[in-house]
Amino acid sequence: MKSIQFYAPKDIRFEEVPIKPPQEGEVVVKVMSALTCGTDVKTYRRGHPVLIKEVPSGFGHEFAGIIDKVGRNVEGFKVGDRVVAANSAPCGRCFYCRHEEYNLCENLDLLNGAYAQYITVPARIVKKNMLILPDDMSFDRAAFCEPLANVVHGAYRTEIKKGQSVGIIGIGPIGLMFARVAKLMGARVIVAGRNPIKLQMADDFAHADEIVDLTKYPNPERIFKSFSDENKGLDVAIECVGLPEIWEQIFNCVRPGGTVHFFGGCKSGSKVSFDTTKMHYGDIKMLSVFHHTPKYFRKAFEYIASGEIEVEKLITDTLPLEKVEYAMQQHIEGKAIKFLIKPWM
Repeated sequence: MKSIQFYAPKDIRFEEVPIKPPQEGEVVVKVMSALTCGTDVKTYRRGHPVLIKEVPSGFGHEFAGIIDKVGRNVEGFKVGDRVVAANSAPCGRCFYCRHEEYNLCENLDLLNGAYAQYITVPARIVKKNMLILPDDMSFDRAAFCEPLANVVHGAYRTEIKKGQSVGIIGIGPIGLMFARVAKLMGARVIVAGRNPIKLQMADDFAHADEIVDLTKYPNPERIFKSFSDENKGLDVAIECVGLPEIWEQIFNCVRPGGTVHFFGGCKSGSKVSFDTTKMHYGDIKMLSVFHHTPKYFRKAFEYIASGEIEVEKLITDTLPLEKVEYAMQQHIEGKAIKFLIKPWM
């Protein structure tokens, strides 16, 4: 099959590689749609110790397609089924799984290799995190289930309530989806970013109530506070950039009694400083949610299937498999939100 293989940071290659035959419980999926992702861009630039454990390795993890082969003892799926699979599944047995903290599973089974004509899905993911598509759900829309699952997990854990003021800094695809989910949960949403493509999408896709262009207002704290009730500060502030200085900045936007969600992952070894007086005496809740779980993968699936979240609006362009590296460069230059990769173009 044709595939993109990761060899090293900034070294990915379009190659012919063997299709891995399915073992017991596994299925081979013909990839019909795959998506680029911010995590893939980070991996392309500097590698990834969790996702890329050996090289060469498959690359990409957001996809949907058609089951082409099934291994022994696969239940509930057959050749020809239209499916979407998550990029992981918890073991169900470790300390964290026993505490129902499935995103922290010590044996999380991760899947890479969506930038290819076929992908072999591990048995645990087949069993716990693969779903059959309804007839009216396209492969393009279904491929968004994995990234949206991360956002739905984060939004629900933040416990966003109807009527709350929610501010989001960083409006890449994750920040945009956070804004859309918060709107569906009944919040009043203000977002801040710099990229004109993404600022426009904050209106067209997320339907944000207020959009702040950080090139004109580099310090959004005053604007965020003015958006809140009685200028006290936001009920909920969400960071979707992954920079320590933005973590500190958004902390100052939330009101006493409010919630700060640090969703953007910072570079390993990063440190941040907070005003402990404001944090303690202001009774501020701070959290940071990682990844998704089978529950939220299914909730994301429902949002897309219902049409409540028009994820296809986030697609900047459609590209063939051999242009994945071009897509990575376009992301780095800030010229895209998400690319749709079609391995059979």
